[in-house]
Parts: sequence; C-alpha cells; structure tokens
Amino acid sequence: MMGPAHSLSGAAAWLGAGAVAAALDRPMPWTVLVVGALICAGAALAPDLDHRSATISRAFGPFSKILCGVVDKLSSAVFNATRGKAERKRSGGHRTLTHTWIWAVMVGAGFSAAAVTGGRWAVLVILFIHMVLAVEGLLWRMARVSSDVLVWLLGAATAWILAEVLDQPGNGSNWLFGAEGQEYMWLGLPIVLGAIVHTIGDSITISGCPMLWPLPIARKRWYPLGTPRFMRFRAGTWVETRVLMPAFGVIGIGSTLIALGVVG
Repeated sequence: MMGPAHSLSGAAAWLGAGAVAAALDRPMPWTVLVVGALICAGAALAPDLDHRSATISRAFGPFSKILCGVVDKLSSAVFNATRGKAERKRSGGHRTLTHTWIWAVMVGAGFSAAAVTGGRWAVLVILFIHMVLAVEGLLWRMARVSSDVLVWLLGAATAWILAEVLDQPGNGSNWLFGAEGQEYMWLGLPIVLGAIVHTIGDSITISGCPMLWPLPIARKRWYPLGTPRFMRFRAGTWVETRVLMPAFGVIGIGSTLIALGVVG
C-alpha cells in the first residue's frame, strides 16, 4: 500500500486497540488514545525504510534518505545471508527485513527501552519522530506542498504539547505499566502495532510480504505471505483509495466512540 493508506490503517488499528481495551475494562485515557493513534500512524510508515523513494525517505530530508539507503543495503545483506535454497539473491532489500514480525518487535522494544531510560528528552524525540511521520502520512497532500521545516516545526510543537499533557496526573504517562520507573513504557506498543499493520497491508497487495521470517515455508525463508491471488491488488489503485481508506476511517471513528464510552 501507499503511505497515506498505511498511516490511516495504523491510526485505525490503535483506535481499535482502544476499543478492545475498553471492552476488557482497561480503558485508555483519551490522551493515550490520541497519542497512540498518531504514533501508530507514523510507525506504519517506518517499515518502508528499506525503500529509497518511499514517503518516509522524504520525512527528514537528507538524513532519512541516507538512512533508507543504509537500511536497504542491510536488508539486502540479511536476505542474501539467510535465504532458502529456493530463493535467488537480491540486490535490493525492499519488503524483506523491515517487513517482518521480528523487526516490529525489536523496534518497539527499543523505543520502549529508550522512553524508560532516557527520560523526558527521549520521550520528546520519540514523539517528534512519529508526529512528523504522522503528518507526512495523514496530511500528505499538505506536507508535499509545504517546506520540510514547517512539517518539522509542526511535529516538534505537537510533541512538546502532547508530552506536557501526558505528564499531568491521570493523563496516561503510566497507563498499562504503573510501577515507578516504567512511565511511558507503553510507547513501544503503537510502534509495534504500526509496523505489523504495515506488513499486513502489504501482504494483500500483489507481491505479498515475508512477515514470518525466518520460519521456512515451501523451502523459502522469505516466503511472501498474502491473501489468495485473486484477492490481491496493486498499491495505489482504486481498491486502496476508494475502498480500504474509507473503511479505515469508518473503523477508526467507530472504535473511538467505543473506546471513549460514547457507545457501549
């Protein structure tokens, strides 16, 4: 799928998680619901770090372009080093390492650890990164015609405001993990969910996605899982823009109403 659909599906996924949490009698504070949805929307772009022309490659100027090139080469190297007998060598790493469950868990765990050990500035950096990505994904038309500096300023201001709100008692800094020193540990959860939702989204397109690497399937370590062939579509076509994206919006709105207790 394309960047806007990935981001919208990420936001909808976290809002859906909020509805599930409410049903399990562990409701999210509204701040956690909002912040998590924005983080998840941004994180749903991150697996495309292995693609030099993806939305995320433009998000942070030359830095993100260089990072995408490095991740592309790393992903290609990992693929070639671990490929099965039925798989040919690749020169590019798109839809390999960063599109696996292992990557999703590792990145989420890394951000959680940073949030817990790095203090307020680490939280601000995590929020800033994902707010910028959320703007690039959810508001992509405006982001493309705006300067990068304006998008970064918006991301920084949003990160600062949200951190201030979350720090207030009862607003969610210690949601889910209440022990002292575990504040903000939950920030890794929307990051993991965003990465997983991205891979699921790509699995319903033509190429499929090797989500279960390194589990061998049909003599392949990087088996491209997906829906039956007749149900797949090409990224950016009407199925994505006219069917899936409106569906994600409806799911997100319905889930929000349930998560906030408006409907029961």
